[in-house]
Amino acid sequence: MDFRTEHDSMGEVSVPKNKYWGAQTQRSLENFKIGTEKIPTEIIHAFGIIKLAAARANHRLVPDRMTAEKLSAIESAATEVMLGELDEHFPLAVWQTGSGTQSNMNANEVIANRGNELIGKKLLHPNDDVNMSQSSNDTFPTAMHVAAVIAIEDSLLPQLDALISAFTVLEAENVDAIKSGRTHLEDATPITFAQEISGWRASLEACREMIKIAIIPLSALALGGTAVGTGINAPKGFDTEVASEISSITKKAFRTAENKFHSLTSKDELVFAHGALKALAADLMKIANDVRWLASGPRCGLGEISIPENEPGSSIMPGKVNPTQCEAVTMVAVQVIANDTAVAIAASQGNFELNVFMPVCIYNCLQSVRLLSDAMASFREKCVIGIKANKDKMRAYLYNSLMTVTALTPIIGYENAARVVHKAHDNGITLKDACVSLGYLTEDEFDEHFKPEEMV
Repeated sequence: MDFRTEHDSMGEVSVPKNKYWGAQTQRSLENFKIGTEKIPTEIIHAFGIIKLAAARANHRLVPDRMTAEKLSAIESAATEVMLGELDEHFPLAVWQTGSGTQSNMNANEVIANRGNELIGKKLLHPNDDVNMSQSSNDTFPTAMHVAAVIAIEDSLLPQLDALISAFTVLEAENVDAIKSGRTHLEDATPITFAQEISGWRASLEACREMIKIAIIPLSALALGGTAVGTGINAPKGFDTEVASEISSITKKAFRTAENKFHSLTSKDELVFAHGALKALAADLMKIANDVRWLASGPRCGLGEISIPENEPGSSIMPGKVNPTQCEAVTMVAVQVIANDTAVAIAASQGNFELNVFMPVCIYNCLQSVRLLSDAMASFREKCVIGIKANKDKMRAYLYNSLMTVTALTPIIGYENAARVVHKAHDNGITLKDACVSLGYLTEDEFDEHFKPEEMV
């Protein structure tokens, strides 16, 4: 591999000749050989947005420093970063400085070197030009919020909406499928399958509303606070100007944070947002578990529904098919719930004016968004749209359920109804036979009042 020499305030460093990064990126690459987890591409692309917006804001506010020529070079290179065309030039690990300084410098160096290449001369300096009016301490938290909002709005919410729609269709298809309800894993009073599905759908809709609420605080940006929140070295009005520019680039409603001291040191907006993601994970866990319980069998389980048979389920038991999509969803839920702990602990750390657990915080947030988005798409496409009700099995369970005796309680009273249940269960007879033998109702009276289909 061929190398070139780059330098920073600590001296010279050899950098691969075919890479756009500079000395500070190379030092980080050599000093933090920890794990395989890299800074998420969503953060890299967000840095492209930030550097593009900052250059435009600086050009309007301090055109003598951010000249039209410099702006043009930064715009071209930053746009390539924003579009993901330079991802290979961002090699850094999550496990680096807790402020994300080295990733900010990675963006500065790549954009400076690529911009200089495009313009054909050494015009841009990574700190003086690309990082003008900025600090790692306000750019990285800004990148966190920008990346999170984009990922949630453009990836997660569309997949959540699609899953809600799939359940809405399934609900409409099963309004006449009456089955036994279950509480505590025990038989309960009747319910329609559509009503059961409506509970799943409504849970997802509630999660959607909570996630949308969580986007509002995420839309506040730290940019303009620079090193400690005072805005040192940034021109007056830079914070509002750059937030407006980021909104224009992304077509999303970002705004400058009212208190930059808060936005540099606190990560409560991400804790709040991830809490909503955890709520979604919890509901998806419950729904996936319900589906696989209802589909259990095919002969020794509940078997009230069938789900698509996507692949063989065993290397030793021929013909076995497992609820693998449900299992994938539940594993994703476990990971997201675990990520929530990491996000909360990361947000609680850092002293005085700066949080220094930012890379791990956003890594977990974005992983949760990515996993939930992909899992919902897979669950919908490979399982939910293929769910079919086994109405014969549902009816058989319904008429064998002892809890349908609840319909008789207003007629014979709670205690007498309980005696009917125990007699039927202990003697292996029907509720009707038990009720008649105990002398509480005649056969005709029982038939008049015992109508499970009307109990929903």
